[in-house]
Amino acid sequence: MIHPLRQHIEEIISLTDDEFDFILSHFEPIKKRKHQYIVQEGEVVNKEYWIIKGCLKSYFVDDSGKEHILQFGMENWWITDYESFVKQTKSKTYIDCIEDSELLYITFENRDKLTAQMHKMERFWAKKSKMGRIALQNRILSLLKNSTKEQYNLLLEQYPKLFQRVPKKMIAAYLGVSRETLSRLNS
Repeated sequence: MIHPLRQHIEEIISLTDDEFDFILSHFEPIKKRKHQYIVQEGEVVNKEYWIIKGCLKSYFVDDSGKEHILQFGMENWWITDYESFVKQTKSKTYIDCIEDSELLYITFENRDKLTAQMHKMERFWAKKSKMGRIALQNRILSLLKNSTKEQYNLLLEQYPKLFQRVPKKMIAAYLGVSRETLSRLNS
């Protein structure tokens, strides 16, 4: 059986067995239970996570205590507080597990070493970064031009499995609406 991380990477670049073994040697596995944090606001984030199994959320809490979900993460997705990870500054977000999760993580230092020693991985992360920027741009455009109902339908169309795994109150927090408004969209 091919390692799921190898399958994921080979969607963008091809690898030999030795190259994949070298890449994998830079990662560490970790298991987290439902409701456990992998990132907390105020800490410097030194790890980027790849989700083998599970569902996570990245969010911030405003001054009134309201939770705003920035991102969900499911199998084969990457997640971290990217500003904190890249700039090595204090995190502005939290990331916790919605479900019991299995992750692989790579430290900031190991990612730098890996990309310096293996330019294929530099190309891989450049492509992933570009795709992430496109997704972020599309999310911002959707927030600016689409009604809440249209945003909801687009999310449902793009990620139908998310709706089976995430409570409605979290979908509402992701869309920036109340749970009651979300209920009206469903009727």
